[in-house]
Amino acid sequence: MTKRGKLAVLGSINADHILNLAQFPRPGETVIGKQYQVAYGGKGANQAVAAGRAGADVTFVACIGSDDIGRQMREQFSRDGIDVTAIEEVEGEATGVALIYVNGDGENAIGIYAGANGALTPERVQKQRQTIADADALLMQLESPIESVQLAAEIAVKHGGKVILNPAPAAKLSDELLALIDIITPNETEAQILTGIEVSDDNGAARAAEALHSKGIATVIITLGSRGVWLSEQGEGKRIAGFKVDAVDTIAAGDTFNGALITALLESQPLDQAIIFAHAAAAIAVTRSGAQPSVPRREEIDRFLQQQG
Repeated sequence: MTKRGKLAVLGSINADHILNLAQFPRPGETVIGKQYQVAYGGKGANQAVAAGRAGADVTFVACIGSDDIGRQMREQFSRDGIDVTAIEEVEGEATGVALIYVNGDGENAIGIYAGANGALTPERVQKQRQTIADADALLMQLESPIESVQLAAEIAVKHGGKVILNPAPAAKLSDELLALIDIITPNETEAQILTGIEVSDDNGAARAAEALHSKGIATVIITLGSRGVWLSEQGEGKRIAGFKVDAVDTIAAGDTFNGALITALLESQPLDQAIIFAHAAAAIAVTRSGAQPSVPRREEIDRFLQQQG
């Protein structure tokens, strides 16, 4: 049995309302959809589920509303191998919602209502201090209040935990927060917003990574969609290609990558190998529709990698 480190994920929970259409509506235009579904999502939840299904020892720090869908999601997380004791129900608030259009090319346009996610305040983070302190790694995104992300990072660093930030949705971040991060995993747009450097090729990715290193971040992994990732450690950079598959939709591909990556790292897999493992998980996810429904289980990832072998 592989020795696993403990993972804490802090982040958002959303009910995703997904409408598939041929093309996105223009302002004032009504477009007839082809398919509609409600799926469980939210970046924090997607990453916790990706880690849980990939075999991580994971506790999820989050908030749900006082509604049925929030409680159903919490039960599902439990079935996915996630410790749900740090998920708090917020009285009088709705569970977060995402309204998602997916076009014929598999691209998506998303609007979000934070709901209970906005109630993950520093006070609530403080209540989960022990969970964060006990974890070997803390994985976060930016769908939670930024002061809560900052506080959780400070707790993790103080207790020797590694801090991994997936800086999505894109936002400018303070140097104070960036200095607490060990591994950052932006996509091209997020890397550009963080650094002001355009990431349209490997050269741009290398320059953006350099700018992030200068803020004190040891490991920068910029996800480049179908081109794989740019990995930069202490200024040494290279591109690690992903797997070619026919994409159905890219919802939660990045989240699946992040959850699987940290799972592999907590099993002491070397970083390059962990990235390939995460690429495999994300490749499987894009061949299926929806957020959490598309996230693969460990045996599927292992089988995929053997077939590539």
